[in-house]
Amino acid sequence: MITEHDLQEAISECLGERSPNAQTCIKLAAFYTIRDELFGNPNQLATVAENAAAPGYSYSPPPDEAEKTIEYFSDTEFGQMVEGRKASEVWPVVDELVTEAVRNLNPRLYDAFMRKLRN
Repeated sequence: MITEHDLQEAISECLGERSPNAQTCIKLAAFYTIRDELFGNPNQLATVAENAAAPGYSYSPPPDEAEKTIEYFSDTEFGQMVEGRKASEVWPVVDELVTEAVRNLNPRLYDAFMRKLRN
């Protein structure tokens, strides 16, 4: 049976390697995983104990701070403008454009756009 000491030695050996490669990283990840599964991660146990001392605490930000940002990767000017912006900043502008401009200038395009959103 493998001991915690053996695993710690293997981890130290991988960490001390002068030119680590992909194989070293794979072994290191495996050693950490085995150690954590068999013997528990000391950092994880400390975190669990800290959380038990503060019941009701959540790592989630309050609802008003949890606003989504837009993740849209595109080479278009529009895509670059909206990337990373808060959705609440972008949607009113898009809504105004679609409602005022597209619906009035090209009703068929507006209807097709709305159909596409419904489906």
